[in-house]
Amino acid sequence: MIDKVIREAKDWLRTPYHHEGNIKGAGVDCAMLLIEVYTAAGATERFDPRPYPRQWMLHNTEERYLEWVLRYADEVDTPKPGDMLLAKFGRTFSHSAIVIEGTSVIHAYAHERCVCWGDFTMLPFVGRELRFFRIRNKH
Repeated sequence: MIDKVIREAKDWLRTPYHHEGNIKGAGVDCAMLLIEVYTAAGATERFDPRPYPRQWMLHNTEERYLEWVLRYADEVDTPKPGDMLLAKFGRTFSHSAIVIEGTSVIHAYAHERCVCWGDFTMLPFVGRELRFFRIRNKH
């Protein structure tokens, strides 16, 4: 399953960033990227958290994103390929990425305007609180 997650995440590279989008090649955000990748890899059942406000993390403290992740994944101390990262932006954990290898991740990032490579030891992740999660086996 891990190989499927990584292949699927790579297949989304260069997809434009679009808030609440979930169409490969057309537009996706970081939340929907996780859902689409893990669903396509057969790791979890599809669900749809939309609608959700674009700037929730700036004005609220309710951990909506974290609550969604905790329904399907368990927190881990040391990330492995295929795990997910949640980063605190603003007041809540509101940005995510998929760990590919080591500190390399793939994420849908508004400032880059697409799904792109990143490194969780560098910007935009460095200096932020990070948490890592491993998807639960759905069987």
